[in-house]
Amino acid sequence: MAKTVAKTSGRAAPKRAGAPAEPGFIPTIGRIPIVDVFPQVSGGRWPAKAFAGEVIPFGATVFREGHDAVGARLELVDPAGATSSHGLRMIGTGIDRFQTLAHVPTQGAWRFRIRAFSDDYATWEHNASIKVPAGIDVELTFAIVSKLFLVAGADAERPAEERALLDDLALFVADEAIPAADRLEQATSPAVQHAVENRPIASLDTFSDWHELKVERERAGYGAWYEFFPRSVGAVQKADGTFTSGTFRTAARRLPAVAAMGFDVLYLPPIHPIGKAFRKGPNNSLTVEPGDPGSPWAIGGAAGGHDAVHPDLGTVAQFTIFRAAAEKLGLEIALDFALQASPDHPWVKEHPEWFTTLPDGSIAYAENPPKKYQDIYPINFDNDPAGIRAEALRILRFWIAAGVRIFRVDNPHTKPLDFWEWIIATVNAEHPDVIFLAEAFTRPALMQTLAKVGFQQSYTYFTWRNSKEELEEFLDSLAHETAAFFRPNLFVNTPDILHAYLQFGGRPAYKIRAAIAATASPTWGVYSGYELIENVARPGSEENIDNEKYEYRPRDFEAATAAGTSIAPYITLLNKARSEHPALHQLRNLDIHASDDDSVLVYSKYIAGEFTETGQPDGLIVVANVDPWSVRETTVRLDVTKFGLEPGAQFRVTDAITGASWLWGADNYVRLNAFTEPVHILSVHYSPRRTC
Repeated sequence: MAKTVAKTSGRAAPKRAGAPAEPGFIPTIGRIPIVDVFPQVSGGRWPAKAFAGEVIPFGATVFREGHDAVGARLELVDPAGATSSHGLRMIGTGIDRFQTLAHVPTQGAWRFRIRAFSDDYATWEHNASIKVPAGIDVELTFAIVSKLFLVAGADAERPAEERALLDDLALFVADEAIPAADRLEQATSPAVQHAVENRPIASLDTFSDWHELKVERERAGYGAWYEFFPRSVGAVQKADGTFTSGTFRTAARRLPAVAAMGFDVLYLPPIHPIGKAFRKGPNNSLTVEPGDPGSPWAIGGAAGGHDAVHPDLGTVAQFTIFRAAAEKLGLEIALDFALQASPDHPWVKEHPEWFTTLPDGSIAYAENPPKKYQDIYPINFDNDPAGIRAEALRILRFWIAAGVRIFRVDNPHTKPLDFWEWIIATVNAEHPDVIFLAEAFTRPALMQTLAKVGFQQSYTYFTWRNSKEELEEFLDSLAHETAAFFRPNLFVNTPDILHAYLQFGGRPAYKIRAAIAATASPTWGVYSGYELIENVARPGSEENIDNEKYEYRPRDFEAATAAGTSIAPYITLLNKARSEHPALHQLRNLDIHASDDDSVLVYSKYIAGEFTETGQPDGLIVVANVDPWSVRETTVRLDVTKFGLEPGAQFRVTDAITGASWLWGADNYVRLNAFTEPVHILSVHYSPRRTC
């Protein structure tokens, strides 16, 4: 029901101080104000997002008039309707911000709200700690707490042993024959503190609105991706220089190696027929030679469109065999979903209204100045929106029926957002486990709103964040500013993107970027060839020369590994660390630390034992020399409370890459040689005697 406010001439009616509210007035603030509830997305316009197994910070700003203490608790309802209650603690000083962490283990629709209250016991404890030692109003002070204990002892929801304790204390503190110091000690004992922490002695209960939390399956927020072109895997060069395409059968031979590196998702560029009209040659040139395969993103030809498989690769049935082989190895297939067409696509003849016709009668092709894609026609979503929606949904349902549950969406920022909101909601209503990754290197507002309207993951600006300062700002924002709706997939490279950092940083740069991507985000990705340090760019561009989008690129991975030039073993160690450390499965637990060097980045990740399967805490410290051309020596300065230790603690750390171990504290000397091991990934050893 809408809230109404009595108005006069468009403004709220003036009232005298203390005057009763006018009839029809509904206050928007509770007795104990609760504001800025989190997690929230755009004021509740869209549900906040999480994934199964994620640890989420919940909280709000809670305060009241005067000096009495307030408290807050989280009420969290799981998809089955079970409610759990979690105490919130104040964070910071003087900002009235309360927060707690809660684990959401199951997929589905969760709800939460914040309960605020006057913390009557905490108010008494504060006053008593001042008054009783000073001899001020001693018996009145004890009379107040005696009454509080009597009320709490009568609470039927409280455990019986706590009720008995509080009933006894109600009499004890009222006995004037007992020294005041003894009564104060018993009234503030650890047993009492435990009782009131679990179930506060409170009044003036106030509740926030209920808020939604959409919890998706684990792979929506955690996983390691690998990309390869099936046509290149197993491609054979003939005597005339042309190639025989690889097939799903030959591509399947690469699956064990990808799985052995520890990847969870295999992403395939479009596997559909490719048009011949305006087909591009090597490096996006207009010169096409016999045997040039064309871009997989120029979808559609005589063999069909988006619901067909390129004849060189095989058939839909052979794709399903390939998918099943991948799944046996623990690899889930992600398929490209590119809503565009080659001039030969059946849509062009059957539905010319789905494209933009120029004044000269030609159909507009795709452009991203200065790049031109004459072989691709973009879709015009405004001419026949209902028809386009129906066809897009049909295509997705087709591939979902073939066993695909992850779609990497090409250039979603060039399509209307209301289309994405509708189609993702429609698909997820039928198949809640389907995941959409937005390949959207675009403006922040557009990129972030794509996530808000439904995309489970997104590419990011990671490629262009390379200095310590850039990375600190970028990673902190991902972990703490946009995590309620935006899940970053930190791909280290793509067929289109080869940043100067990789072009000129060589092997050290490749290791640095992989280590940061694999540890900073729960989801990261690698495009095939990265492990071989393919770092030669087409002159004047950020693209690999001889871009695989336009030609076959068979690679000899085994020879590179045997020669020691591949960093596949390093990538394997990174993914092994990810699988062994639950702290690396989380996004919101990243904390930035300091170093005395402008090129040494430091951050930690930590998860408390109450959220792990083993019951043991897990903490890691990443120290990265982001200058790939140097040796750096510096002091790393840690806030050890960020990973569950007490200030001043000493602790042992072990490097996940080298196995070396050191005794560390708050300030630590490090030396990082970019040419050998430029990054420490340090697991923290927790003493079994220490409470973390």
